[in-house]
Formats: sequence, C-alpha cells, structure tokens
Amino acid sequence: MTAPLQLRWVDVGSIADIPRRGARQIVTPNGPIAVFRTHDDMVFAIDDRCPHKGGPLSQGIVHGSAVTCPLHNWVIDLQTGAAQGADEGCARTRPVRTEEDRVLLGLAVAAEQAA
Repeated sequence: MTAPLQLRWVDVGSIADIPRRGARQIVTPNGPIAVFRTHDDMVFAIDDRCPHKGGPLSQGIVHGSAVTCPLHNWVIDLQTGAAQGADEGCARTRPVRTEEDRVLLGLAVAAEQAA
C-alpha cells in the first residue's frame, strides 16, 4: 500500500530573486520545476518541460499569465498549464505561494516524511 502524500512548503527564495516577466528553475527529486513571476508580481509554478517536445519553459518569454516555449513557440497558460491556441497538451502545475517576500513551493512527500 502506498503512503498518502502531503504537501511540504519549501522556501525557494525571495520574490526579488525572480525577475519580473521571468523565471527560475528549481531542481527537485521529481524533476525541475519552473517558478514564474509576472509583471504584476503573481507567482506560478509548473513542471519545467513543455508538453510539446520537452523544452525548458523556465527559459521562455513570460507575457501576461503565459509563457512561450523557447523551442517551438508553444504558449502555455501559467494558471492551468494548458497549451493555448490550436496546440494541445498540458504542463503539470505545482502549488506555490508567497509569504511576505518569500516564495514557497509545495512539494508532495509521503505522510511519514512530512512529520
């Protein structure tokens, strides 16, 4: 039987560490996660892998609440992870929040590890 999962909130840095309309890659045991900051300081996190051909979304161009993949110009909605326009596919979104000036990323861990 698999242990239930819980979220562990991990401080990944200051919001000032992420440029406006930019991103930072956070390496986790389950793969890289891209943490984005929009022009109005909203913060989003999704797997750092485009659903098209695996391009590094953290290196893309942020516009509004979307990012354009640097490889083939797919546009990914940062709120849902869904590809926009005629493209189909979805990047996994990750829980993220800010507390004061800190960015906290929610990482799933087994319940016994969270205790």
